[in-house]
Amino acid sequence: MTTKEILLTITDELTDCFADLKEEQLSELEEKIRKANKIFVAGAGRSLMMIRGFAMRLMHMGYRSYVVGETSTPALEAGDLLIIASGSGNTETLTVIADKCKRLGGVLALITTMPDSHIGKKADCIVHVPAATTKNSANTRRSIQPGANTFEQSVLLLGDAVIIRMMSGKTMDANNEKLMKLHANLE
Repeated sequence: MTTKEILLTITDELTDCFADLKEEQLSELEEKIRKANKIFVAGAGRSLMMIRGFAMRLMHMGYRSYVVGETSTPALEAGDLLIIASGSGNTETLTVIADKCKRLGGVLALITTMPDSHIGKKADCIVHVPAATTKNSANTRRSIQPGANTFEQSVLLLGDAVIIRMMSGKTMDANNEKLMKLHANLE
C-alpha cells in the first residue's frame, strides 16, 4: 500500500465513523459549551493533544477555556464544564478528575468509544465516537491504524466541526477576524 492509499483508507475509516455519530449528542455538547462560565478539557496521551486543540479554538472564539494540569488553569467551580476525551472512559487519572468535577458541582462531558465506562456513568453529556480501537474488544470496527488512532483523529476533527457549527451565521472572514484578535501574537 502506498502512502497515498493509506491516507485515503484513513479518510474512509473516519467517514465511516462519523456517519454513525449522533447529531443530538453533538448538539448537547454545543449547548453545554454555550452555557458554561468556564470550560476545562482533559485527556491523556494523544487524546490530550487532540483536545488541547479544541481548547485553543474555544479560546479563539472568546470562551474562557483551560487545559487541566496547566499551571495557569484556575479552579473549577459549580456550573463550569469539563470535557474529557478518553477512548476507554476508564483512564485512572481521568476518572479521578471526573469524580472531583462532579463533587465540585461541575458539568461533565465525555468524548469516548465506551459510553458505559466509569466516566460515562457520571457524565452529563456523552459523545459516543464509534471508532476502531484496541481498548474496546466489543467494538467490531477494524482499522489499518495502530492503537486508538481513529479515535484520536476523531477527537480533533469533531472539535473542529463543533467550532465551525458554533461559528455558523457569520461569514468566514468575520470568524477569522475574531479568531485572529485572540490568536497568540508573541510567536
